[in-house]
Amino acid sequence: MAATVNRTASLTLHPLHAVLLASTLPLFLGALLTDIAYAKTYHVQWTNFASWLVLAGVMLAGLVLVVAIVGLLRSHRRDARSIAYVALVFALFVLGLINSLVHAKDAWAAMPGGLVLSAVTLLLAVAATWLGFAHRHTGDVA
Repeated sequence: MAATVNRTASLTLHPLHAVLLASTLPLFLGALLTDIAYAKTYHVQWTNFASWLVLAGVMLAGLVLVVAIVGLLRSHRRDARSIAYVALVFALFVLGLINSLVHAKDAWAAMPGGLVLSAVTLLLAVAATWLGFAHRHTGDVA
């Protein structure tokens, strides 16, 4: 009698974790786009939009960080990829928080630092989302 082993690939992210992680991307993208709009038009309302988007992104990144740390602590396999993912989400949260504080200043004082920080946080959000969703493992199903 021959035994067959089927290998299935499944996401290690909980669905709520995946939704929170994916939601940070459009928020930080919107913040960068509104910072670019302010740099082109000098309408103060664009920096208000950017500060709201950054704040929402930071709040979601904080929730993602909590869920990622809990997932790492509960995981039996703590590989370098999982630790890098948590470190990336932590860096996203910290730089997003700094970006939020920069955007809390006057519109003239927030530029160009706010624009640069928005670009960096967007890149971190893209990298964290990519690493979070690319993190797959194979499980044996007998």
